[in-house]
Amino acid sequence: MADIIAIAAVASNGVIGAGNDIPWRIAADWKRFKALTMGSVLIMGRKTYDSIGRPLPGRTTFVITRDRMWRGDGVRAVPSVDDAFDQAMLLSLPRIFVAGGGEVYRAAWGRLTGLEITEVDQQPDGEVTFPEIDRNEWTETSREQHEGYSFVSYRRRSPDGSAG
Repeated sequence: MADIIAIAAVASNGVIGAGNDIPWRIAADWKRFKALTMGSVLIMGRKTYDSIGRPLPGRTTFVITRDRMWRGDGVRAVPSVDDAFDQAMLLSLPRIFVAGGGEVYRAAWGRLTGLEITEVDQQPDGEVTFPEIDRNEWTETSREQHEGYSFVSYRRRSPDGSAG
C-alpha cells in the first residue's frame, strides 16, 4: 500500500495561496519538494497545475479538473480525487503526493498517511488555505528549523493514538 502524503508550504495563518500564486519564494522549499516527490505520483488541482505551468519531470502527474475537454501535455486529466487515487494506485509506486490546492487537500484528507509541511513564518493575505493539522490526529516526526521557515514531517496517528 502506498504512503499518501500531502506536501505544502503553509503560512502561520494557514494561507497557501493568493490569486493563483504562492505569496512567498523559498528556494529551499522548491528543492525539498523536488527531492521528496521525484519518482513518485503527484495529484493536484488544475489551478495548482496552471500556476506551475508545466509537467514536473520525473513524476507522474494527475490533474483534477471538472472540464472534460481539458488536456495538459505530459499529465493525466481526471475528474475527481477518487479517480486520481484509483489510477495512481495502479502504478504501484511507494508514495503518492497530494500537491494542492486547498480543495484537493480537503478531499484527500481522510486518505493521507503523512504530511510534509514547510511552515512559513508569515501571515500573508490569501484565499486558499491548508486544512488545520489536529495534533490529536497527527504526530510530528521531524522538524528542521531555518530562518523564516521550518520543514516539518507528520504521520497520522493510528486509532490507538500511536504514530501510524
